[in-house]
Amino acid sequence: MTESRTDTPYTAGRPVSVWTSLHYFNIYRLIVASVFLLAVAFYPRTSGLGSQNPSLFVWTGLAYWLLALFFYGALKKLRPGFNTLLTLQVSVDILAITLLMYASGGEKSGLAVMLLVVLAGAGLVGQGRLTLFFAALATVAVLIEQGVRVIDFGADFADFVQAGILCMGFFATAISARLLARRVIANEQLARQRGIDLANQLSVSERVIRDMQDGVMVVDSGEKVRQWNPQAESLLGVRAPALPDLASFSVVLAEQYRIFKGDPRARMTSLRVPGSGALLRARFVHAGESGDVLIYIEDMGRIQQQAQQIKLAALGRLTANIAHEIRNPLSAISHAAELLREEKRIEGQERLSRIINDNAQRLERLVRDVLELGRRDRTSQEPIRLAGFLESSLDELTMHEQIDRAAFALAVEADAVLQFDRTHLNQVLWNLLSNARRYCSGKPGSIRIEVRNLATSGRVELHIMDDGAGVDEESRGKIFEPFFTTHGKGTGLGLYIARELCEANDAVLEWSGNDPGAHFRIIGRNQQWQENRNAGDRQD
Repeated sequence: MTESRTDTPYTAGRPVSVWTSLHYFNIYRLIVASVFLLAVAFYPRTSGLGSQNPSLFVWTGLAYWLLALFFYGALKKLRPGFNTLLTLQVSVDILAITLLMYASGGEKSGLAVMLLVVLAGAGLVGQGRLTLFFAALATVAVLIEQGVRVIDFGADFADFVQAGILCMGFFATAISARLLARRVIANEQLARQRGIDLANQLSVSERVIRDMQDGVMVVDSGEKVRQWNPQAESLLGVRAPALPDLASFSVVLAEQYRIFKGDPRARMTSLRVPGSGALLRARFVHAGESGDVLIYIEDMGRIQQQAQQIKLAALGRLTANIAHEIRNPLSAISHAAELLREEKRIEGQERLSRIINDNAQRLERLVRDVLELGRRDRTSQEPIRLAGFLESSLDELTMHEQIDRAAFALAVEADAVLQFDRTHLNQVLWNLLSNARRYCSGKPGSIRIEVRNLATSGRVELHIMDDGAGVDEESRGKIFEPFFTTHGKGTGLGLYIARELCEANDAVLEWSGNDPGAHFRIIGRNQQWQENRNAGDRQD
């Protein structure tokens, strides 16, 4: 804050480059004054300086040097008004050079050229009519100097012609310098504005690339990765070093890059990430004449999921209508089966009615699950304290399904809070815990429930693990697909609906491997995330 207040009067109303030019002008003045003094001190006879009045030349040169030093310090310390400082400096320059010229024999000494330099410099940093004032001041000074020499030394009146030509040169130099300065300032302002626009465009581009769902990398001809976005690291499952090469991200990607350099037609390839097994698609594009290559990395799982969502949206509308049509005759069938079982007219009728009733109930569950898909977006999120909620859910599940409570091992932090719809969370947990109960050994602690509160990242993780056989390799890519089930009486919609409900609540449900049985994880938002979001909204 201190630096910004100090710099304000220094640059107020003026581009910084103009003050910089004035700074160089002060350095030039100091050097010229020093040269004059050194020339008189070491070459008093051969330099020709001060030939007409040596003492006047020495005292004027010394005063000019001291004033130049003062102006240099004034620009650094005092920082007065720009026009005032410039007028004072140029006036001193004209007076000092005119006196030095008088002491050295007039315009024939060559010092009059120094006035042209002063006027040119003043025109470059001056403003408007002020440059013409400087030219007029120099003209008056030269004419007075010429008149004094005529009176004191009887100089030739013809010298006034040369002085007049010199004065015309003053005005021409001042006007030309000012016109050039206006053009330079206009170009500078245009360049500055374009620089601001370019910086804004780069900032927007960087923000867009950083927030892209696809990974983006810029690789040079030596396989050095010059730029990459966070999504590239996330998709490839690596943490890149400070100066990475392409192989540090993916060896397979580096090999395909070499193939592309040899054959530009091989611009697309697929690769599977070690560990997570995610399928990615990489696309190579030349970035211009620099030889750099852009690599776009797409998550094929996400693309397939989007395609599946489009298909399921249409299928959902159809199945919802079918479900409503099925429900009424299904109720009639169930009621008729109950009546048939009560009559008991023939042997085996009870078994047949039980089969009818079981299948009717299965159809009822299927219809209920299909209808639930249409309600996934109707969320009412609230902060749920997981410690008490999980205890209540386990009590309800064990009572309803007649399960031994000791089969569940619960480890939850007391302050863990999850932002979720209470009804949705209960349905998700009911599905996951029922599946875990179905495949676990049934021993005490065979189903583990752990809650990890990641306060710094604004997330909370809910882990559900069992000690069963886990998910076999063939089923790993299908467990979240609708109507896929390994249970004879299942509908195949449980895990699919659970994941949809999690997404509707800004959470993620994923299978995290076998540990040793199936390990599912729910990643959601905690209360700290919600408080940070509310604070951000208030600031906006």
